[in-house]
Amino acid sequence: MRRGIAASALVAALAVTMAACSSSGSGSDSKSDGPVTITYWDTSNATNEAPNYQELVKKFEAANPNVKVNFVNVPFDTAQNKLQTAMGAKGAPDVFRSEVGWTSAFAKAGYLEPLDGTPALTDASVFQPSLIQQAKYSGKTYGVPLVTDTLALMYNKELFAKAGITAAPTTWDELKADAAQLKEKAGVDGFWLKAADGYYAMPFLYGEGTNMVDAAGKKITVNSPEAVKAVDTYKSMFTSPGTVKADVTTDAYAHMMDAFNNGKVAAIIQGPWEVTNVYKGAAFADKKNLGIAAVPNGSTGKGGAPTGGHNVSVYAGSDAAHKAAAEKLAAFLTSAESQTFLALKNGTLPTRSDAYTAEVKANPGIADFQAILTSAQPRPELPEYASLFGSFGTNLGKIVQDQSDTKAGLDATATDYAKLLPDFTK
Repeated sequence: MRRGIAASALVAALAVTMAACSSSGSGSDSKSDGPVTITYWDTSNATNEAPNYQELVKKFEAANPNVKVNFVNVPFDTAQNKLQTAMGAKGAPDVFRSEVGWTSAFAKAGYLEPLDGTPALTDASVFQPSLIQQAKYSGKTYGVPLVTDTLALMYNKELFAKAGITAAPTTWDELKADAAQLKEKAGVDGFWLKAADGYYAMPFLYGEGTNMVDAAGKKITVNSPEAVKAVDTYKSMFTSPGTVKADVTTDAYAHMMDAFNNGKVAAIIQGPWEVTNVYKGAAFADKKNLGIAAVPNGSTGKGGAPTGGHNVSVYAGSDAAHKAAAEKLAAFLTSAESQTFLALKNGTLPTRSDAYTAEVKANPGIADFQAILTSAQPRPELPEYASLFGSFGTNLGKIVQDQSDTKAGLDATATDYAKLLPDFTK
C-alpha cells in the first residue's frame, strides 16, 4: 500500500483557480432527478485492497439504486499529481480517497467541499479526534477518515528469543544493542530501516522533541540542533553492528519486506498496511510470531510516529446532484460496518472506535497497532506539509551515503523549505 510519502509539491495547485468548478467532476449526467453516476477514484493497492473497496461500492449501489459509481483505481504514487491536474482543469472525480497529507492543500486550493453538517459527516465525534483534526483546514472539515495508520517496530519473536532478548527495545540505543546481539547469537541481521524516506525518519525527530517545521510558530526547524542530533541517530541505524547498510535502490522497500517476511532480518519499522503481507511470509506462518511495539524513544525519553492514512473527500466542482451522491458514498465507506469490513479484509486500522469489534481485534496485528495509535503524532494544519517530505528524503539519501554531512544536508533542506514557506523564519 505504501509508499514513501515524499509526494511531489502542491505549490502549483495552491495558485490555480477553480476553472472547472462549474461542471460535473465525472462528466456524467448532472440532472437532479433520476439516476446519477458519480466517479470515485480509489488509491488503494490494486491487487490486495482494491477488490474489497469495489465490493463495498457494489453494496452501496445495491442500497442506493439511484446512484451508480464509476470505480477507478489510480496508483497511489501517481494519484496526487493526477488529482491536482484534474481538479485544476477537467475530469476530476466527484469523490476520492485522499491521503491525509493532501487534504489541507487541496482544501486551500478550493478543490474540496466542506463536509461539516452534510450526510458525509453526520457525527464527527465517532472518529478518533486527531484524525478529524487532520482533515480540517481553516476550521472546516474536508475529509471523512477512511483508514488510519502509524509506524511501529515490527519484530520476529522467535529470532529475538534465540538471541536471548526478552522484550522489545524502548530506545534507539537499545535497538542498536539488540541488533548486534541478534547478529552474533541468532546469525541474522538485527534491523533494517527504510533509507532516504522522510516519513520513516519522523520518529527520530519526534524523539528529540522536534519536527521538520514548527507550524504554529512559523519556523523552519529541520536544521535545528535537535534535528541534527535526530538525523545523526537515524544515520547510525545503517552503520551499527547488526544493522543493514542503507539500501537506496528503487527496489529497497521490496528488499526490506522480503528479508523480514522470510526471517532474514529480525526487526523493521513499518506500518499496518503490511501486516497482511507479513502474515503470508514463511517466518510468520504462526501469526503469534509477529511482535509489534511502539517505535523506540529518543534521548528526550519521548517518541512517537506520524499519523498517516486516508480520507474520503468530495470535489467542490461537481454539481449539487453529484455532490449529494458523493456525500452518501463517503458516509457509507466510513460507516462502522464498512470500517469493520475493511479491517477484516485488508487488515487496515479503523478510524472509529465502534469498528474495533471483537472479531477485528482478534487480528493481533490490528489489536497491537490500536494500542499504540494514541501515541501517534498528528500532522499540523499546514497545506504545504506533505511537500516537505520531498527535499527531506532527498537529502537524507545524501546523508546516509556520505555524500553530505548531516548539518549541510539539513541546511539544504531548510533552504528548500524557505522557498516553499516564505513567511517562515529559519
